[in-house]
Amino acid sequence: QVQLVESGGGLVQPGGSLRLSCATSAFTYDFYTIAWFRQAPGKEREGLSCFSTRNDATYYADSVKGRFTTSREGDKNTFYLHMNNLKPEDTAVYYCVAEHSVVVTSTCSFAALVDFGSWGRGTQVTVSA
Repeated sequence: QVQLVESGGGLVQPGGSLRLSCATSAFTYDFYTIAWFRQAPGKEREGLSCFSTRNDATYYADSVKGRFTTSREGDKNTFYLHMNNLKPEDTAVYYCVAEHSVVVTSTCSFAALVDFGSWGRGTQVTVSA
């Protein structure tokens, strides 16, 4: 099972930017989807983005499209979530998830990632003045 460690969270003012990192252990399958989720207090877990290591395809939830981007550092097992124009409602614990059976096309199965993915422990992001 893949091990994941998130970092880069913290306190940021509204309108600011933050970059989260996700470092993974060595992959045991050829290709993975790396996704980002978040969970705010009292709210359900929310899928945000997916990145395919097969072809670098990406997918974004409507709630973050245009503000968040996900990427990989070359061929390394380090993945990023770049967050711009942050809002107080973006305050949450952010998690990265890895799963080899999920494919990124015009969509991405967040449900399958929840059921089958390997999860990190999360990093707190707080957006406040």
